[in-house]
Amino acid sequence: MTSLTVTLPDDTYRRLNEIAQGRGQSIDALIDAMANHLVAEADAEARFRARAARGQGQSERGLDLLSKALGDAASD
Repeated sequence: MTSLTVTLPDDTYRRLNEIAQGRGQSIDALIDAMANHLVAEADAEARFRARAARGQGQSERGLDLLSKALGDAASD
């Protein structure tokens, strides 16, 4: 595990401490959870952008597939 030193304004540190205590966590655990959330969000955005790039120029095909799927669902 890697150590990280972060300099925060006193008010921000106090608020983080209050939030961590309210959740029964340490500030380290709270910041770890926030970092994991940010990484997961960035990964999801990267996957979304990659899929969007693969689908570029295929909107007509996508709409046809959607129409077919909705038509198939309606006939069940």
